[in-house]
Amino acid sequence: MTLDLLIPFGILLILVVYLIYTRSKFEKNIVNMYEEKFEQWKENSGSNEENKKVCKELVGIIYKEEYNITVELMDESVRRNLQQGKYKIKDK
Repeated sequence: MTLDLLIPFGILLILVVYLIYTRSKFEKNIVNMYEEKFEQWKENSGSNEENKKVCKELVGIIYKEEYNITVELMDESVRRNLQQGKYKIKDK
């Protein structure tokens, strides 16, 4: 009688071990695949940082008062460039 129950439990035990093994193998494959994709993404995303465009920054305001032109600086770091004449005039 005990032999009759031993065979189904043995088959069940073998099936459980097989399913655990295949699942762990599948999970390792998925993790490796995503790690490779992450490494590829890091390599490709690094090139985007090199091509950053320099943004414009508001550092002062220019006013015209009758015949005089007044420049109000919000950032004192550009004062030297203005005094040395290092600027461009752009028409719209």
